[in-house]
Amino acid sequence: MNHLLLTVGKPRAGYIAEGLADYLERLKPYGGAQLASVKAARAGKNIPEHKILAEEGKNILARIQDKDLVWALERTGKAWSSQQWAQGLDQARLSGRPRLVLVIGGALGLDRSVQQRADQLISLGLPTLAHDLAALVAAEQLYRACTILAGTPYHRA
Repeated sequence: MNHLLLTVGKPRAGYIAEGLADYLERLKPYGGAQLASVKAARAGKNIPEHKILAEEGKNILARIQDKDLVWALERTGKAWSSQQWAQGLDQARLSGRPRLVLVIGGALGLDRSVQQRADQLISLGLPTLAHDLAALVAAEQLYRACTILAGTPYHRA
């Protein structure tokens, strides 16, 4: 199964970009992963948040294929342990779908249209994370899930 991390906007901080590159490299033996981003909508005083979310949602949905399995990282989703990430990934692999897309929204989160398209809504926990940092955490959890399923010693819980 191929993996795609789809973000709104490109990571700005160098350490985030380096961390993402590191985990994308580590994921190569497990089917590989790509990082793609859609342009963040222009925000301003006179632009309502729902319009910004709608534009970003439209851009995200344009990058998702009908056959994709979509996990959206959303604060209202269910928080998964690393073992649950591995179980979810195992089920995803058995689904016959060619690609798992992890969607990370922008500063305002995800439009309802993206949430409705998602097969799973996953929360990274109660604290609010910068969306760049959420992408890095998602990449690490995807890698950890792969290593759990492979039985390699990365995960030591």
